Amino acid sequence: MGKYLGILIVALCTLICEAAIFRPISDSHRSAALELLTPKDGSFTSLKETFEALRTFKVLGIGHQPNIKAKACKSVVDTVRSPFFVLKDLFQALRVNGILKCELNEETFAGIASRLKDSMNTASSLLDYYYSVGSLALIKGQASEVDVQLGGADSVFRAIKALSQSDGRWRYSSNNPESSTFAAGIALESLAGVISLASSEIDHSLISLVKNDISKLLDGVEKYDDGTYYLDEKLADAHGLQSPLSASSAVVRGITAFATASNEDLNLPGDKILGLARFFLGVGIPGNAEDLFYQLDALDSLENNRVSIPLILSLPTAVISLTRRDQLKVNVNTVLGSAAPSLSVKLKQIFSSGSKDASIIDQDLKFDPENAVHLLDALPEYIDAGRYIFSLEIVLHNPDDKKIYATGGRTKISIYVTGFIEVDHADVAVLDSDLGNVETENRVDLSGEKTHSLSANHLQKLQLSFQLTSPLGHAFKPHQAFLKLTHESKVEHIFVVGNSGKKFEIILDFLGLVEKFFYLSGRYDIQLTVGDAVMENSFFLHLGSIELDLPEPPEKAARSPPQPIDPASRFGPKAEISHIFRAPEKRSPKELSLTFLALVLLPFVGFLMGLLRLQVNLKNFPKASAPAIFSILFHLGIAAVLTLYLLFWLKLNLFTTLKTLGFLGIFLMFVGHRTLAYLASSSAKLKSA
Repeated sequence: MGKYLGILIVALCTLICEAAIFRPISDSHRSAALELLTPKDGSFTSLKETFEALRTFKVLGIGHQPNIKAKACKSVVDTVRSPFFVLKDLFQALRVNGILKCELNEETFAGIASRLKDSMNTASSLLDYYYSVGSLALIKGQASEVDVQLGGADSVFRAIKALSQSDGRWRYSSNNPESSTFAAGIALESLAGVISLASSEIDHSLISLVKNDISKLLDGVEKYDDGTYYLDEKLADAHGLQSPLSASSAVVRGITAFATASNEDLNLPGDKILGLARFFLGVGIPGNAEDLFYQLDALDSLENNRVSIPLILSLPTAVISLTRRDQLKVNVNTVLGSAAPSLSVKLKQIFSSGSKDASIIDQDLKFDPENAVHLLDALPEYIDAGRYIFSLEIVLHNPDDKKIYATGGRTKISIYVTGFIEVDHADVAVLDSDLGNVETENRVDLSGEKTHSLSANHLQKLQLSFQLTSPLGHAFKPHQAFLKLTHESKVEHIFVVGNSGKKFEIILDFLGLVEKFFYLSGRYDIQLTVGDAVMENSFFLHLGSIELDLPEPPEKAARSPPQPIDPASRFGPKAEISHIFRAPEKRSPKELSLTFLALVLLPFVGFLMGLLRLQVNLKNFPKASAPAIFSILFHLGIAAVLTLYLLFWLKLNLFTTLKTLGFLGIFLMFVGHRTLAYLASSSAKLKSA
């Protein structure tokens, strides 16, 4: 019976298409964050990890976070109040405190600020300035009454600027000639902090130089064909080898911070801002907590900046069914999924796959305010099943929004239009090799309810032909059209069905295939596979079988390869073993059992009567303390041995019983010897008396 694979292929197509569609942050990121950011014993391993987790939760708006405040705040307070602090640790502690609001008074902040200002005088590297300036900026946001202004802000600004390079990147120190993209990001963030902490306005010429550095830095961005931009890092710095994700994130954070602090118009190209946003979204869901932080931190910086807020055009699905008369649906949001301003989406052009020719559409999509989606009610009439490139454009209604949002011009998105493909004139026949006459011809039943039994020898041919027609009546060429013959020994042979115009046809000349078939005569199952990403009724059909009569193989002919052993047959579950127990024997009568019990107990009764007859008594039981204890232990040992015999009868095995009896025997030998020695001594004294 035919097995339709359309749903599977369409689902695969959807996954492939989605890789080229950039979607805003969704609930999948929130689920990943809760899974990746799980504290151990109520805390993370470091203040840096704690801040990254808290920042991630904040950006995603996750309300139900792990309760880490108690331990995190204790670590913050210990770090801040330590007389010997490390700049990096203090910086991370203040970042955590900015979110958790731990119990720190202004006196503590004032003491830290004073020490940080002093550290500016001894700063020798970019990281020293980054941690010192960043810590002061954090104190300014957490304790407004504390004096954090920098009197010599210009000199600090110049010292940081002196580490810049001609390509817009930065060095970590004057002793290190290598420049770094990641260092450029933290340098720009440091300069933004200096501007916000300056007691007087920074020299505008210095700010202009930094603006020029930013332009040069963005001139060196890498670009993908889909319009994605990113910044690469080739230098292994103090943080290790930075990935494009961390380097791009640092630069985005630095640029947006500098633009906010300087209140300058950086005149950055909107396509690069949008390209960077697409890069971060194109990462998908990172596999570790640090990359997730870099992604979300950069996207939040792009979401809340005064440079240019990117708008993301996305599709809920890139597969449209002609059979279901699906509509083209388009969403426009910010990178974090917030609502976009008033705008419209235009369908400008439609390109056919593999063709440079485009159809000019220039049609506005209808906006559905209830679902916040733009709709194209019906596709153009000439759209048939296939792959197309839709060129879409965002048009902002308010002219002022053009200065705030980056739309990136036209966006090209791959769309798969699927439909039901008609299969006609499907025939399978056996041809005479010499004359080409049809010896046996059968119409193929595509429902799979009927199979065909054919027979041929090595002088004949097998012919299979069929036609495929698209929903608009055009000839359709699928991506996959295979004919498979499987011998009864599981040897498979696969052939590609060729296309000649409107007709698909394959002719197997068995005379030329005897070596490929390893001269194996017998029954071959015939299977036809036709599939395409846009074909809703792709199928895998068992056509029947053909009995082949091939000549005997010559001596040096190749043999068929050994077939792989199915691991399930070797390592899978074994067949269940059914065991029939022997029927229980018929029990003896109850009277016989009771009689046997009486006979067993009779010697014991006789033993008791013998003791009474001999008038056994305790007159000779030792009265001295030590001999009395040994005598008691001896009798207890005898009782223990009898108890052991009873347990052996009830549940113990022979080995356990013998092992225990060995220990009891040694014990009885010792205490029995002491008891008998005392009795012998007492008897000797009586006789001598």
